[in-house]
Order: sequence, then C-alpha cells, then structure tokens
Amino acid sequence: MVAVDDFRRNKLRKDRRSDADDDIEQNGGFEEMEQTIDGNHDLLLGEVMVVRRRPHVVNGGGFVVTDCREKTIFKVDGCGVLGTRGELVLRDGDGADLLLIHKKGGMVQALSIHNKWRGYSYDYQGSPKPVFTLRDPKQSCFSITGSIRILVQPGNCYFDVRGSFPDRDCSIVDSTGSAIAQVKEWSGNKDIYSVVTKANVDKAFVFGVIAVLDYIYGESTSC
Repeated sequence: MVAVDDFRRNKLRKDRRSDADDDIEQNGGFEEMEQTIDGNHDLLLGEVMVVRRRPHVVNGGGFVVTDCREKTIFKVDGCGVLGTRGELVLRDGDGADLLLIHKKGGMVQALSIHNKWRGYSYDYQGSPKPVFTLRDPKQSCFSITGSIRILVQPGNCYFDVRGSFPDRDCSIVDSTGSAIAQVKEWSGNKDIYSVVTKANVDKAFVFGVIAVLDYIYGESTSC
C-alpha cells in the first residue's frame, strides 16, 4: 500500500483553497469512543479521528478530519467546491493535494452494473500514479445493494466495505476479514462522526475511501 509520506510528496495541483471551517467543535470524549469499537484489539491500539461535514451553502460541502488534539489532518472537497461532478480531492491539513479521485465514465461504464472510482497521486513529473480502484453497485430506485470492493495498486491487494455508512456503522476490512478502519456514530449527530484506524494503516487511503462513500450516498461531497 502506498504510504502517507508518499502521498505528501506528490502534489496534484499548485492552487490551494482556504477553508473557513478549520475550527472543529468536539462533541464527546475520545475515551468514550474507544469503548465502542466492538472489542477489536487492533483498532483499540489505533487512532481515533473526527469527521465533520461542511454545509454546502457555506463552504461548498466536503468534510474536515481532525485528530484528538483538534488539529486538521485532512480536508476533502467535492463537486460543490471543484465544480465537477464525480471528482474529489483529498488534501492534507496545510492544503497540499494528496489524492485526486474521479468516477470513471464512458460507454463501457454506462453498460456496467458497477460504478468505478479511481484514486491517483502524481509523481514528480506530474504523471498520474494509480493508488486504488473502488467498485460499487449502481443505485437502484430505492437503495444501493451489494458489496463495495477496493483494489489497491500495485499488486492484487483488496479491501471490502462492510456495514452501513449512512448509519455510521461500517468497517473497511482486508482480504482476511480483519478491520483496518471503522466508522462510528458520534453523539447521535450524523454530520459529525468518528473513524478509528488500525495502527500503521495509511490514513490517506482510508479517508480517500470514505470520501467516495460520502459521495456515493449523496452526502457532503455530492451535488
């Protein structure tokens, strides 16, 4: 898996956007959240982060990720900021681009029963470097059904999303079924939720996947 440090060295764009929503209010204690991780020992040794969705009418949507010290770690912009449907950008706390994620289009995709999302970083020459491909079943009239799978490049490593993201009760699991990250409800407010990551897991990858889930389910990054 591509390391976070590798993402930080790769810049997708030179422009940086200011964020008026960096000051995140904390609701509840991190110690309390650590007690809701279903007894998963690996995740208890990991890190708890808080996600806050930004309102479309004020900041164009997207969300901000903070750590236990209320420091901004990641920012995600969607089409409300970028002006392009099916495109997402994950930035670090300083506004440097880490991942560009876009939804695949074209006739072949239109005929497929799945949507495909691809995440890229860029090398020093500006050439795209594939990081992951996320495949989700297309929406029916009522809901999204079926599993969501993420293939990681290079190699044949894969992950699955299990549970319900809209209900803030889901996990990203590896090919052995072991959770590397969990999304949990935070004080009953779906605009603010927690993400617990296993130690040494690439957090940029985790929140890149969460950005796509947010868009798939019509939340803060969609428009």
